Amino acid sequence: MNFALQAKTELIEIRDQAMLDFKGIADAKWDDKPLPEKWSKKEILGHLIDSATNNLRRFIIGQYEQGTKIVYHQDEWVKYQDYQSTEIEDVKMLWKLLNDQIVRVLDHLPEDKLNHTCDTGKGKVELHTLSYFIEDYIAHLNYHLQQIKA
Repeated sequence: MNFALQAKTELIEIRDQAMLDFKGIADAKWDDKPLPEKWSKKEILGHLIDSATNNLRRFIIGQYEQGTKIVYHQDEWVKYQDYQSTEIEDVKMLWKLLNDQIVRVLDHLPEDKLNHTCDTGKGKVELHTLSYFIEDYIAHLNYHLQQIKA
């Protein structure tokens, strides 16, 4: 099985387990902020939505353009999306649907495109391959899903 298909399989397992885990979190717990400047569980999931959105762009654009600049300012994205006042069921569903779309893209990502690059540098060039972004996306997802479960 090629790299993208292995990642797709792993992402499906992560998504399905997370959706089960989410059922065990009371609605009120999603809104709790450990400190005023820290993200709530809902905002962390919103951050994962933003990450999915930016990575989905990389996985698509990176197949037909080399070195495209796609910069992501996480704090601004969470703030301006206003996840904290969004219904948690909507946030969960949006996260699931974006990951469903990433799975579809990975399912059709040719092996010879994995070395294509995108630039994520803020003020300087930082090129990374699509394979790097796929691995990083899954690691990032696992990290924050553990925070949500805690």
